[in-house]
Amino acid sequence: MKTVGEVSALVGITVRTLHHYDERGLLSPSGRTDSGYRLYSERDLERLQEILGWRALGFSLDEIGELLDEVGHDRVSALRTQRELVDAELARLAGLARALDRAIATIEHGDEQQEETMFTGFDPSQYEDEARERWGRTDAYKESTRRVASYREEQWGEIKAQAHEIEQLFAELKRSGQPADGEPARAAAEQARLHIDRWFYPCSREMHRALGEMYVADPRFAANYEKVEPGLTAYVRDAIVTNAPGATCTLSTIRRKSCVRGSRRSKPAT
Repeated sequence: MKTVGEVSALVGITVRTLHHYDERGLLSPSGRTDSGYRLYSERDLERLQEILGWRALGFSLDEIGELLDEVGHDRVSALRTQRELVDAELARLAGLARALDRAIATIEHGDEQQEETMFTGFDPSQYEDEARERWGRTDAYKESTRRVASYREEQWGEIKAQAHEIEQLFAELKRSGQPADGEPARAAAEQARLHIDRWFYPCSREMHRALGEMYVADPRFAANYEKVEPGLTAYVRDAIVTNAPGATCTLSTIRRKSCVRGSRRSKPAT
């Protein structure tokens, strides 16, 4: 049995962090001294190892608690899942490293980068971990990571080409005066949802609506849409909302911003 101070020194985390994990019920020590001080067993250390593995992969404490407390939780399976996610992250970073090396070499040789290949290696799903963090879609995040790790350059080319076509379709609809709640815009929104569903993770209309709200709320998404067509971000979001059956946010309330604020405060059930 080790004291909280000994565990802190062994692992390299603060005593305060260990106290916090205990208070949250995430890692309660197996024993106490006669004076009431925490004592950690070998099994406690194994649980802590798993906690820190999930944290390093970007999982929230709430999500980690759910994973650890699952019925039939198996430590080996959990560690294998963590290893798979690490491999996927390494593959993603390796692709990004190659893309950066190409860009550096091109600049150093005084050449121009080819638009067709300059974004190869950049992951267009880079914000999906934020969606997972916000809505607790742990299963979706795992599935997205698994799929992305398997894609080759030609598949990324297809993904980007399809995404570009959908973006241009939205822009053409807006320029032609088609309303965001009209059938053509709804069809475009459904095409966008199916694109995510096919290439990244199962995307329900409810989750797609939440992503639409993030497009408006996150200036990085908005900047991408607005350079294609002014006002396109809100147009896309409105079309997505219209395509979501049973949506509690109507287009009129969205335009008044009240629905957006409510969406930011709440999280859909997993």
